[in-house]
Amino acid sequence: MDLPIADAFVIPEAELTWSFSTSGGPGGQHANRSATKAELSWDLADSAAVDDQLRHRLVAGLGSRVRGGVVTITAGESRSQWRNRQMARRRLAELLDGALQERRRRVPTRPSRSATNARIRDKRRRGADKRLRKPPEIE
Repeated sequence: MDLPIADAFVIPEAELTWSFSTSGGPGGQHANRSATKAELSWDLADSAAVDDQLRHRLVAGLGSRVRGGVVTITAGESRSQWRNRQMARRRLAELLDGALQERRRRVPTRPSRSATNARIRDKRRRGADKRLRKPPEIE
């Protein structure tokens, strides 16, 4: 089943690579024998689902989540492989959707005149306290 990403594009199922392993931690025989932990990989660098402009936006938005052009998501919280697959698909969709969101630029503000005056007044007071710590100069 293809994975739609926030009206921007759709990742074909053929581009998604799954691998399964046993989950870590306690759980007894079921956890030791059942490969329920799902690892979903998507090769962003070679994907035909995105154009170059979108690819650059995704790489910039994902940052260190892209390793060697591949985005990897793991899910192993559930005892069910099917549920872990659904969680991994949802996490990948949310991650890519978040990477596509336009970041609002910060508008730098200047400190108010009273804040600047308070800062200068505190600096002078601290300087005066430090000057009082010096031994008196002998002439």
